[in-house]
Amino acid sequence: MNTGAPWPSLAEAEARALAMQTKLHRWATSDSGRRFDDVFNLVHNPAFLLVAWNRVQGNKGARTAGADGITPRSIRNPEAFLAGLQDDVKARRFTPTRVRERMIPKPGGKQRRLGIPTVADRVVQASMKLVLEPVFEADFKPCSYGFRPRRRAQDAIAEIHYLASRTYEWALDADITACFDEIDHTALMDRVRDRIADKRVLKLIKAFLKAGILSEDGVNRDTITGTPQGGILSPLLANIALSVLDEHMTAKWEASGTDWQRKALRKRGGATYRIVRYADDFVVLVAGQRKHAEAMRDEVSKVLAPVGLRLSDAKTTVAHIDEGFDFLGFRIQRRRKKGEAGKRAVYTYPSKKALVSVMDKVRTLTRRNKHRTLSDLLRRVNPVLRGWCTYFRHGVSKRVFSYLDHYAFWRVVTWIRKRHVGLNWGTIRHRFLRDWEIRDGAIELFRAHAVEVTRYRYRGARIPAPWANGLEQAA
Repeated sequence: MNTGAPWPSLAEAEARALAMQTKLHRWATSDSGRRFDDVFNLVHNPAFLLVAWNRVQGNKGARTAGADGITPRSIRNPEAFLAGLQDDVKARRFTPTRVRERMIPKPGGKQRRLGIPTVADRVVQASMKLVLEPVFEADFKPCSYGFRPRRRAQDAIAEIHYLASRTYEWALDADITACFDEIDHTALMDRVRDRIADKRVLKLIKAFLKAGILSEDGVNRDTITGTPQGGILSPLLANIALSVLDEHMTAKWEASGTDWQRKALRKRGGATYRIVRYADDFVVLVAGQRKHAEAMRDEVSKVLAPVGLRLSDAKTTVAHIDEGFDFLGFRIQRRRKKGEAGKRAVYTYPSKKALVSVMDKVRTLTRRNKHRTLSDLLRRVNPVLRGWCTYFRHGVSKRVFSYLDHYAFWRVVTWIRKRHVGLNWGTIRHRFLRDWEIRDGAIELFRAHAVEVTRYRYRGARIPAPWANGLEQAA
């Protein structure tokens, strides 16, 4: 690729970047031992930078500023900004800035640290991700789903459902303590070096890891471990570190032999294991006995220790599929099948915790003093209900949707009655509740009970990477 070419249009940039990514992925897939030693020029390539900028300024974080106080949307001349950034990166003058810390409340009163990089750092990280992701995707195992292209949480739930319905009845539901904060930099860089030999790229990755944090109280802190959660490159780096667990469990599975050998092993009192991971959340499913699942605690801890990670003793539990467990907001449990005596089936449905969370959001949004008009209220409530139902529509969720719909409907009705104290019930019904649908002008309340529930198709390992078409054409 000619890195001295003039700036292309966005369509041209996306085509050029995709073509180069396809080549990188093909080379990485065809040679598992290949180390890429000349990819720095792609990081500052106009096509990659333009695609990176488009993604940075188009996401939700475009309204948020880093430590320098600048937001992507406030940059009036993107061409000049990208040209200057390209010159700095190419001349190796570019230095990452400390990320701005923001503490996000979590259930139970705890807080999660979010690191917000500057706009320039975001663009460079996005460009690096465009270069690195096709290479490392060639090595990632099918059992991981989080922050990977064309994969989603529903794929992880579908795989658990598939395995739990086929002899994998015990589960180690694991929780890693402060995963993004405690990843060991040396171990992470060693894994990156397995594929990347370009010292300029390695130096840039290390600079981002060591950039530091500007805390909410204005104190500068060094980052000795971890990759700040919130950075565009952080999920990829976390997956690179956590893939050590995928590789261990995959090797363990393959060592157990063929299907009939695994079946014979279980008959002799042994066990077989499968892992399903979504970022730092994972479940080890066990076809065996409880003691086998309990023994996996120590084994997983030993695998994670070299990359600086550890399991939370309090949150890591062992459960039988008949008891059920929560994962990615779903409750996964085997129960009696309605209408079929003596038969049991594995069901996936929204967990109580997930339902309480969305109800709390609706309750907060429907407080009396939150909105001036009903249309303002509906514009805030509808995206919450629609997003929640879209996520859970592939589970056994119809009854939960009806419950949530009833709750949201009467919360909004209560808001209307408190907002219009002088109106009687008949006037309120006539003005706002015709045909028992809440509307204000052209906007009406999203009805959760009307969402269609469908079973998610289990795709197994047949999830192609975005660059797979190039592989097929080359073959």
